[in-house]
Amino acid sequence: MNAPQEMTHEDVLRARLTVLKREHRDLDDAITALEDSLKPDQLTLRRLKKRKLFLKDEISRIEDELYPDIIA
Repeated sequence: MNAPQEMTHEDVLRARLTVLKREHRDLDDAITALEDSLKPDQLTLRRLKKRKLFLKDEISRIEDELYPDIIA
């Protein structure tokens, strides 16, 4: 009756994109909070920013796959 539906590749990418965007926003908040502290830990800041950049690249890659630029 209610057979489980399999997710398509596109569905999986959309779900992953949502998770990555949320993590990117959370990192942005964490970086801002750390920078606003009296004595921010520079190593931690660098690691957070590096992770945020990685997420941005991954988000771009997935968005390019989901919404390719079609030049007509």
